[in-house]
Amino acid sequence: MKIIDRYLVKQFLQSIFFGLIAFTLLFVVIDMMEKLGDFIDQNVDTNMIIQYYIVFTPEIIRLMTPVAVLLASLFTVGKLSNQNELTAIKAGGISFYRFILPFFVTAFIISLFSVYFGGYIVPAANKHKVFIEQTYLKKGIVYFGSNIYFQDTKTRIVTINIYDLANDQANQVSIQEFDPIDKTKLLERIDAFRMKYDSAKACWILYNGFKRTFQDSLETVEKFVTKELCNLNFKPEDVIKKQRKPEELTLPELAELANEQIRTGNDPTQIQIEYQSRIAYAFSSVIVVLFGLPISARRRGGLALHFGINLLITFIYLVFMKVSQAFGKNGILDPFITAWFSNFIFLIAAIYNIKRAMK
Repeated sequence: MKIIDRYLVKQFLQSIFFGLIAFTLLFVVIDMMEKLGDFIDQNVDTNMIIQYYIVFTPEIIRLMTPVAVLLASLFTVGKLSNQNELTAIKAGGISFYRFILPFFVTAFIISLFSVYFGGYIVPAANKHKVFIEQTYLKKGIVYFGSNIYFQDTKTRIVTINIYDLANDQANQVSIQEFDPIDKTKLLERIDAFRMKYDSAKACWILYNGFKRTFQDSLETVEKFVTKELCNLNFKPEDVIKKQRKPEELTLPELAELANEQIRTGNDPTQIQIEYQSRIAYAFSSVIVVLFGLPISARRRGGLALHFGINLLITFIYLVFMKVSQAFGKNGILDPFITAWFSNFIFLIAAIYNIKRAMK
């Protein structure tokens, strides 16, 4: 690596680091002011509040990394331009393509790390953050999962009125089996007061219920005290997982959930969009660098100007992202295109800006 490359990368990384610290502190202060009353009302001790904001920080970093990268690229190149260092670099025979190479490589490495960071570290932190909110702030409490319903197979629907996490059992359960050809025709229905998983047999045990079998206009009713069902495709941890939010799931868990949705005949579009969006958003750091560098190289002005440009570009990017997601969730766009649409648009604009900067 040449001296000029080390100099540019150092300036670039310092600006990114400063931007992430500034954005993180800003978000933490705003959130703390919003939740201060809740912390006081629930008598949350200081150590738990500190722990809460420690696990809140990864999500802020994930969201703000592309913004910090864009701000750093605009600020770094703008500073070089204002101090005539950019002119000296061009006079030294370094092309604009060669000049942006260290920025591009650094942003690409940051994007690769962001995929891992957003796909594994952030969900784990979000899971602990939700636990603190449920336990100490009494928000979104899931001591009992209520009104849970899901499709176990293409012909089977399971409804659980209450799932008791403390005793690891389902209460007031209904399992309905439909005709594979005519999905409106109910073949069998099992209602039970209680259902518990037997890990030794890998079966669910139902207690105190009725099994109804429907054939044409005839209905057969069978009462039971206990009944084993070994053909159900879920376990207790799967029931709990179905109540978790997508932001609490890692990339493999999202992929597994999408496959499960396909297997059971449900629409996996929203899960697939979430999966692709995490990867696309991580690589937006590369796109915004290629987009922002030519703008900053062609303009003069202070930090306020470059910061204003950063905010405008960020706003436009988020608008494109939200619009494409709306179309994707309605089934108009493929999940991959939905997630990467903003990056594609900004990449085209970046290539155009680079061509203009070369003139």
